Amino acid sequence: MARVMVVDDSPTDALNLKNILQKAGHTVIEASSGSDAIPRIKSERPDCVVMDVVMPGINGFQATRTLSRDPETASIPIIVCSSKSQETDRVWALRQGAREYLVKPVKDNDLLSKIRTVIGA
Repeated sequence: MARVMVVDDSPTDALNLKNILQKAGHTVIEASSGSDAIPRIKSERPDCVVMDVVMPGINGFQATRTLSRDPETASIPIIVCSSKSQETDRVWALRQGAREYLVKPVKDNDLLSKIRTVIGA
């Protein structure tokens, strides 16, 4: 199973994602902001990141861009998971380096399928 970092400032959304992942046997690491997540991703090297967009300080698009352009973390796949449901948001997330995009509320099977896709399992 994978080590997945969930980056979300909403305790409710973070708990929901954590429960889905842990029920499927994944190990979950949590961060509540983009600025908290970036150094932790560098040090903890998760197999995958599930990144919210709307967060205080460094938002999910900025954190995704920073991580995907850093040679040290560029190989770690990021799934952007947001309440922003416009096609332009999905396209922008992919341009920032995200591998996949999910709209909240997330269905268990959709999240788990995307994780299998990005980690190659």
